[in-house]
Amino acid sequence: MDDIYKINVAKTEFREAYNTGEVDRLLAVFTDDGFTSMFESGPSQFGGRARSSLREEAVKLFADYSVQMNVIIIDIIVQGGTAYDYGWHEFTLRPKDGGEPIRKRLRYFELWSKDPSGDWKIAFHINNQDVREELGGSVSHWFLREEHSATVN
Repeated sequence: MDDIYKINVAKTEFREAYNTGEVDRLLAVFTDDGFTSMFESGPSQFGGRARSSLREEAVKLFADYSVQMNVIIIDIIVQGGTAYDYGWHEFTLRPKDGGEPIRKRLRYFELWSKDPSGDWKIAFHINNQDVREELGGSVSHWFLREEHSATVN
């Protein structure tokens, strides 16, 4: 199986872990050792602390919200046993106790490593809030899937 395809399969698992609220499924996409996280609004974290922090944040997120995540990959570049990808993650967070949904769009960069069994895992993840682009008075559109769904109904 092609390495880019394998990373796409892993990104699908990543997305579905968020969409189904499954913490262990989410963690399975990240390396066990040597994981580094630089998530938005948080400190840089390394190794076991990065994984335990990711677990804690995911548990809280899934307890408080139903999550709909969309992944928009710009590119995946494979270089031997490492690879990187970058793009956007769009989140729609629906509070479980009611209220208006929260929409977040984060730009991200991930460094992947290939484990001895040939599976790809995220070894380094960095993200931050995206900023809408404006060109000639026109503002970029986000959450296009939701816009399309609203016009179909």
